[in-house]
Amino acid sequence: MNPKGNIVFLGMMGSGKTSVGKLVSNKLKVNFFDTDHQIEKRLKMNIPNIFINKGEKFFRKQEEKITLEILNKKNIVIALGGGAFLNKIIREEVLKNHLSFWLNWDDKIIINRIEKSYKRPLAFNLSKTELINLIKKRSTVYSKALYKIDCDNLSKAALVKKILNIYETY
Repeated sequence: MNPKGNIVFLGMMGSGKTSVGKLVSNKLKVNFFDTDHQIEKRLKMNIPNIFINKGEKFFRKQEEKITLEILNKKNIVIALGGGAFLNKIIREEVLKNHLSFWLNWDDKIIINRIEKSYKRPLAFNLSKTELINLIKKRSTVYSKALYKIDCDNLSKAALVKKILNIYETY
């Protein structure tokens, strides 16, 4: 696939990491892994229930362990959970050994996608102001990705094409 390791998508919850990742992996004919989905599969529990029953600290430990296992696979496309790249160990592994893409959207678009979503335990009880603060805080870390893709005015097809062009010229 690539001497720079796997393709890794990161960004806020609701940024399209999974849907774009699946499209890119299909085009490249490689496997796709969504770290949140893998955590749910391994723990036999959805993420909101993990947060409720085991707590965020437990979730983050599992996220680190499972994400690092996935990152060690070869020739795959990966969608990280929204908070995974905030973990220094995961972030360093991604930046050192993989091709990373931050899917960046206007705050309003992300807020419309995640606000009051039960599937997003960290965002569910936050006000708009708190969501904006979360986005800003995470964006400073996401900005360390190798590539920032501003998605606001791109169709999924255009987004995938842009990513594949970068990948092929990398």
